[in-house]
Amino acid sequence: MPVASEIKVSAPGSIMLMGEHAVLFGHRALACAVDKYMHISLQPRTDRQIIIDSALANYESSLDQLIEDGRLSFVLAVIRRFQSRMTTGFTLTIRSEFSHTVGLGSSAAVTAGVVAAVMTFATGETPDKDTLFDHALAVVHEVQDGRGSGTDLVASVFGGLIGYTVQPRQIEALQGIPPISLFYAGYKTRTPDVLKQVEARSASQPQIYTELYQLMHQVTVAAESAIQAQSWAELGKLMDIYQGLMDALGVCDKTIADMIWRLRSSDQIQGVKISGSGLGDCVIALGADATLNMPYEEIPVAVSAKGVEVTHA
Repeated sequence: MPVASEIKVSAPGSIMLMGEHAVLFGHRALACAVDKYMHISLQPRTDRQIIIDSALANYESSLDQLIEDGRLSFVLAVIRRFQSRMTTGFTLTIRSEFSHTVGLGSSAAVTAGVVAAVMTFATGETPDKDTLFDHALAVVHEVQDGRGSGTDLVASVFGGLIGYTVQPRQIEALQGIPPISLFYAGYKTRTPDVLKQVEARSASQPQIYTELYQLMHQVTVAAESAIQAQSWAELGKLMDIYQGLMDALGVCDKTIADMIWRLRSSDQIQGVKISGSGLGDCVIALGADATLNMPYEEIPVAVSAKGVEVTHA
């Protein structure tokens, strides 16, 4: 039976620590949830209307014939997934502690949070973490034409620092990480667009790119070992190596390069690399230096142990 009371969900944002691009080819990735959250409230209605109130769009439609809206593609894909199990509509309110333009896995956090709310409403049961991840990843693949590793979803759903392999699926919680600093380039290239550019470059040298991804895997596995050993100096060195491989892929532009070299000038920073697909968005640094004069926006974040949480009002 559908739930009749208000459902509240919080879902953390996420950042990639290592494994960008290579994870799409079956290699290891490291990601962590951060203490910036999406807040989703689902209020059941007595009619068949679906009302969505979010920063991206305000929306109203009948549950019986959902109107498409590209601004809410992930949210509407979730609703369609459970549409046949709902007897009434609902009002969905989505609020974020961070801008979708900054990244931080906003699409993944929204998708995970909305799946948790809508599935709880439609089935009367709160999904466990593995079930939630399965449904959220299926939604991402539906919206993105099969693209997406699910790495940011893993971090949002489970929380903390996660080691992840797509197939065969491996999700492992890792303990401990020192302070991180995150800086925003001021712009972001959509991940699917970055992937298309890398794919086009790789067409003429497929074997070299295959070996690049294998090297990325080796660096990520070594980084996971460094985290388990709490060897932060070693982790920093491996971050710098991975950044070199990202540059080889062609996803480090002039602004990102400037950010990285400014951060590397500090003795307080142990390693720096792109966080995400590249060509904009964020750079992650291991350590912090308040004396650095960075002409870029710093996003204050810390690793969050919390994943998706569901409560009933």
